Amino acid sequence: MAMERPRFEVADVVLTHGDSYRSAHLPSAAQKRVLNNIARCRTVVLGGHVDACADGCGFMRISYNSCRDRHCPKCQAPQRAEWITKRLERLLPVPYFHVVFTIPDDINPLALRNKAVVYKILFEAASRTLIELTRDPKRLGADIGVTAVLHTWGQNLLLHPHLHCVVTGGGLSLDGSRWVEGRERYLLPVKVMGKLFRGKFLARLQQAYDDGELQLKGSTAQLKDPVAWHALRDRLYRTNWVVYAKPPFGGAEQVFRYLGRYTHRVAISNHRIIDIADGRISFSVKDYKDGARKKTMALDALEFLRRFLLHVLPKGFVRIRHYGLCASRNVNSKLVRARQLLQPDAPAAQPQADEQPAEAIPWLSFATSMGPPLAEFAMRMGPGVCQIWDHPESECAIERISLNISIFAGAEVLDGVPGGQCVSDPRDFATVASWPRLPSVGSSERRRPQDCQALCRGGGERRAEQCQ
Repeated sequence: MAMERPRFEVADVVLTHGDSYRSAHLPSAAQKRVLNNIARCRTVVLGGHVDACADGCGFMRISYNSCRDRHCPKCQAPQRAEWITKRLERLLPVPYFHVVFTIPDDINPLALRNKAVVYKILFEAASRTLIELTRDPKRLGADIGVTAVLHTWGQNLLLHPHLHCVVTGGGLSLDGSRWVEGRERYLLPVKVMGKLFRGKFLARLQQAYDDGELQLKGSTAQLKDPVAWHALRDRLYRTNWVVYAKPPFGGAEQVFRYLGRYTHRVAISNHRIIDIADGRISFSVKDYKDGARKKTMALDALEFLRRFLLHVLPKGFVRIRHYGLCASRNVNSKLVRARQLLQPDAPAAQPQADEQPAEAIPWLSFATSMGPPLAEFAMRMGPGVCQIWDHPESECAIERISLNISIFAGAEVLDGVPGGQCVSDPRDFATVASWPRLPSVGSSERRRPQDCQALCRGGGERRAEQCQ
């Protein structure tokens, strides 16, 4: 059953209050890029595509392309589905445990200034804790598989870095000769994991401090003094670090479908936003201190955006990582060996051929065969590329045409942008808010904005001068 489209979106907050936020704060380059992408997502500036029935049923839908930003609430479903499909191919027929590693709030100021360093240390400390304890002959004495996903937010959107890990309930013996089963409902003692995790994290953090990897500015500037640094470190050593382990999943296929809820999440989904009015944003939260009861929180719009942007990750930072049997270097060796031991009678998996790309067809001839509306659209918009997909509500084959309409749209076709008008990237969100914005159904093909001079045209004449 399709989920109902939310009344309000993060994009609405950005379009309404983004200019005020940029005036009142100094967002980083990465934060500016996220704001721009969310504002332009599924608008005319990113171009669009037409979905039309190739069997002649008359179905046709025009949609704008998605921004594909990993922080955008509207762009995660296709990536999540693709990721889950790939992960299911690597599942082993064993129980899996869900383990969560959390760092104390005292580290948050350091994490804000040093996201790449601190989050990398979090991954290293958590994964090494699990692998070291399970390789211990007194416990499991085997190599396990771990998939770890970074989250940096709590329900109130404040910084709360933690790591969700899915761990195999057993492992490949160190000599590779057998599969070692773990206990049915018990992985490792959480207190032991917490202490070892704390020690590994703080040892690596001390190394980063000694090597000058940490930027100590603003609220963390005082930590340049070794006395203040050691006081913080000693306080962290005296703190109990929280590691939480959930019981194993009901079945192997439930594992990554469950984890899929975490892998491609953003700080807040559009469905949690209840109202946008009078400069305040109301959204639903779960109060875990009160039995996970659902409540409503209201924030000033600028504070809402400030908290949302706390969770923008550094460019290129990988927030889903695999270790042990699931690591890239082991999936074709140790993971295969583990599956052979667990399923000795199963046939060896055959490598699947890569899917062939959709064949490009003459755009104008295809559109003309579909009738006058699409033919007129074709003559206005020029050549495109056709792809085949399944009709969501019937057995028809659907032709998807990715159009060359980045930063340009025809007036009668895409609802409101005058023909020949150049709409290259704006300097303010108010301009973006005036552009047409449609919901996109299913995944979409994003075309990178092309050279403005080649795309600005109206009445058959290029209008490149408008781009100057």
